[in-house]
Amino acid sequence: MDSTVPIVIAGALVGFAVGLTGMGGGALMTPIMVMVFGVNPTAAIGSDLAASVFMKPFGALVHQRAGTVRWDIVRWLLPTAVPAAFGGVFLLRALGDGDDLQQRVKYVVGTALMLAVVGMLARMWLDRRRTTADGPDGPDGEDGEDARVPVRPVATLLIGLVGGVIVGMTSVGSGSLIIVMLMLAHPRLKANHLVGTDLVQAIPMVAAAALGHLLVGDADLGLAATLLIGAVPGVLLGSLVSSRVAGSTVRWALVVLLTGSGLAMLKASSTVVLLGCLAMVLLGALTAVRDRRSARPEAAETAETAEAPEMAGVPGSR
Repeated sequence: MDSTVPIVIAGALVGFAVGLTGMGGGALMTPIMVMVFGVNPTAAIGSDLAASVFMKPFGALVHQRAGTVRWDIVRWLLPTAVPAAFGGVFLLRALGDGDDLQQRVKYVVGTALMLAVVGMLARMWLDRRRTTADGPDGPDGEDGEDARVPVRPVATLLIGLVGGVIVGMTSVGSGSLIIVMLMLAHPRLKANHLVGTDLVQAIPMVAAAALGHLLVGDADLGLAATLLIGAVPGVLLGSLVSSRVAGSTVRWALVVLLTGSGLAMLKASSTVVLLGCLAMVLLGALTAVRDRRSARPEAAETAETAEAPEMAGVPGSR
């Protein structure tokens, strides 16, 4: 197969982005499969989900060992997320068959990608608000605060239902939409606990969606295996590099990429795609400038605080 090496490279790049940002791979892999390699949308969705079944446990294991998984929230997500993900496959099939189905799936995936963009922007905004309110160490700066955040059962069940349907239909959402909904429902949860909880619940949810696609004949296991050859080392490398690269820069690059991919899947004109990407680049640049300006007073205040004890012993300093 002539495209094997490019697909392995694509898997590695997507895996690297996943490890670097904690974002789900479906938002990147599915549009790449469709637009770059010409894979049918339904086959791309099924194959990406099959590959994700083997990718998710790597990150989940790391978070389980670190104790950053809220199992009580996981237990409230799964009763709706798993059947919804499985049912989402057949809901997708209800859209039609043949070329009409493939075209409609492109619109569904394009819509999911734009929702993922909104989700990423919302997540960055919520992270900024929480950092401003609680400081960089999370709520009240205490590690134990997170364990006392109560579960909201009804909201969590609804998150599993909505997220599961979207994942089953598009493979998008397990790391980009559900985590944002969890942040909104449980705003006091620490960021690493959100990621760990989302990764763990995604394993059975994605497995249910992948099983559904296998049953209807959408998933190409050979394609999934080829993706994994590059994706697994990519995830591990991205995880190692994540502490050395500015996460905000990478996230904004992904926002621009997802905006372009989503608009293209929705059959937007080249002008609209370009303007959409430029708008996100401008928004990212303005946000970076604002962050730098807000950081300067904090740095000056920290410097003054550090100098105060030294000045206390200098004659004439009082």
